[in-house]
Parts: sequence; C-alpha cells; structure tokens
Amino acid sequence: MTEDPTHRLAVVVKGYPRLSETFIAQELKALEDRGFAFDIWSLRAPYDDRIHPIHRQIRATPRYLPEYLHVEPLRVLRGLARVWRRPGFGHALRLFLGDLRRDLTRNRVRRFGQACVLAAELPPGIAFLYVHFLHTPGSVTRYAAVMRGIGWGVSAHAKDIWTTPEREVADKLADARFAVTCTATGAAYLRDLADRPETVALAYHGLDLREFPPPPDRLAGGTGPITFLSVGRLVEKKGYDDLLGALARLPQNLDWRFVHIGGGKLTKPLMAQAARLGLSGRIDWRGKQDRAAVIEAMRAADLFVLPSKIAADGDRDGLPNVLMEAASQKLATIATRAAAIPEFLREGREGLLVPPGDPDALAEALAALAQDPAQRQSLGAAAYARLTAEFGMEAGIALIAERLREAMEEQTVRHPQDRAAA
Repeated sequence: MTEDPTHRLAVVVKGYPRLSETFIAQELKALEDRGFAFDIWSLRAPYDDRIHPIHRQIRATPRYLPEYLHVEPLRVLRGLARVWRRPGFGHALRLFLGDLRRDLTRNRVRRFGQACVLAAELPPGIAFLYVHFLHTPGSVTRYAAVMRGIGWGVSAHAKDIWTTPEREVADKLADARFAVTCTATGAAYLRDLADRPETVALAYHGLDLREFPPPPDRLAGGTGPITFLSVGRLVEKKGYDDLLGALARLPQNLDWRFVHIGGGKLTKPLMAQAARLGLSGRIDWRGKQDRAAVIEAMRAADLFVLPSKIAADGDRDGLPNVLMEAASQKLATIATRAAAIPEFLREGREGLLVPPGDPDALAEALAALAQDPAQRQSLGAAAYARLTAEFGMEAGIALIAERLREAMEEQTVRHPQDRAAA
C-alpha cells in the first residue's frame, strides 16, 4: 500500500507509549511496514519513565487529547465550536446523552469532550478511525466518528471486554465497521452480543520473532537456586497474592529465588505480604523494565510463572504476551486455567496449568517442576515449537490490515467529499 496523504488512518489509544502494551506498539510498527500512514491520538500523556526500543521505530506522530477537560478548557471549547454545526453532531450528542443516563459520571462527560477535540483536530483526508480498547477509547472514537461522518473499527482485548456493560458493548459493535480481538474466548463473547457476528474476528497478537534473540540452551540440570520469574502488573487480576502464598508453602529444603518485573498499585501491599510471610530475602522486585531487560531476565530464569485470575470487578487477562515471550526463550511456564491462557499453553504439553486462586495447587506445581529439570526442558521446547508454528505475528496483522483497507476503501467510495473535508 503506497502512502497517500489524502487517504489516511487515525489510530486512537488510551495511553502512548506504554511499557505494558508492547502488543500495540508491535502492531503499529507492522502496519507502518505495510504502508499505512497514521497519527496516534492518545487519551493520556505517557507516564512510564522509559520506552521500549520498538517505540523508537514507529514513525507515527503521537498527539495527545486533553486528559482532563478542565486543564485545557479553551481547547475543548474550540473543539466544540468547530464540530457542533457538523451534520453528525446531533446524532453524536444523542448517543452521548443516552450513555450518560446509564453512566452518570465525570468520565463519561470527559469522553464526549475528548471526542469533540478529536473530531475538530483530525486533519483533512482521514478516511477511518481505528481504536484499541472497547471501553473509554471506544466511546471517544465512536462519538468522534459520528461527528465526522466516517467509519471506525476497534481492537478489543481483555478488561475492556469483560468490564464494559453488555448493552454498551452491543451498541458499539452495532456501530463499528469491524471488531478484532486477541482471544477465542473474547471473540465468542463479542459475537454473542453483536447483531452482525461476522464483523467480529479473532486475531492473535503473536510475536515478531525477529525482535527476539534465539533461545538459550536449556540444560537439563544445573547448580544453585532455582529462579522463578514473573512479569506483570501488580494488580488483582494477576494473582500475585496467590503466588506469594504458594511460595510460602514450598518445601523448606528447596533452594529458590523469585524475580518479579512490573509495577502497579498493589506494589506496597504485596511487598508487605511478602515480609509477613518471611519471603522478602528471596524476592527481587525489579519494577518496570523495557523489553530488553525482560528478555534478559527470561534467559537467566529457570521457570516462568503467571498466576492470573478474575478480579472482583470482572477484570481478567486475555492471552498475555509475556507467555509467548517466555516461550520465545524456551522457558518452561506454570500458569492458571484463566481467561485465554489455555488457548496457547495446553496442560502437560506446553506448560503446567493450575486452577486460578489456588495457592496450594500452585505450590505443588512449582515444587514439582523446580525439581524436574528434564520436564522443564521438554515443556519449554514444546512451547517454543507451538509459538513458532501457530502464534507468529503475521497472520493477525494480515487480517487487521485487510479489515482496515476494506473499511477505508468503502469510506472513500461512499463519502468522497471526506477526502478534502476540513
């Protein structure tokens, strides 16, 4: 696809760049490599203190909407003044008021204000809006698309699927030109809510293995303590309270250490839990790290563990990319039968799976695999084989690129005047 400045895409995200969303950066880079031209419109300014190397490879310009309307009131008012006479503004306002009646919150008002700014500031020639996440970013994009009279599509993931009310999900799917999602579990749920189930497609994130070093030799034995590694945000759905409980249950004669990479709002409570359990001396809390540091830790570890579960508010994982990243280094994994994890790791074949929220079962699996280097080697090799054969990035990117091209071409045919619209 040759870049055409009058035939452009705009991509909307919640925050950019973000360390925890390498899958988005990977996708954006792949779309650019396929010739798509776009700017990135972010609802939030970046707050991580570092970025991944892949972010430096993305050519798209990031643009930031007002995160809080009261911080940039003149910008919001200018946006409103520019869009309120557009033919689609009345329809967008009615959609917003209907949503507001069901969700009377400041966040809902902020979504409409951000949509006014987005619709007003989009450059001429935008043919389509593509948004990551169905919840807040999806609302902003939907309102803005209606104001501009153009189509939009959405990539849905995990929290945005499971914590958004079903009626709101159904309404957005009815309006969107297409929806893609990264797990079979999520795709089935969205199709059940969609009036056009055929518009919902499954597109696994996969990995661009060119970005990763070849896996190290995993010897079937070794000396020194066994190193458990986990990478994930310290939030409820990741289940780290269960993991600490499991570590406390390990046999006294097992020599181990635990390395964690990631930040999150539960950092202090989990560190306090570790101290109460007498585990602090064996745990290395490394905080947020870029992908290079993550991969280095995976290459040095003996066993990866991810104790995901469903949070009290319904939030849950999709198919965490870290599982595939661990597999890229032939690192054996223990995880839970939560969300879409079994879509990649099959019990006893590519990993060991335990029930979510069960520290006893997790401790038993950790102890067993820690003392069985041959099985670790076998599981890691099988996960690597499955990753390279079935979870490469290209298939998912090809599907998304096809959907985007079809939608943009359809928009141009239906509304050729939008190619030069202000």
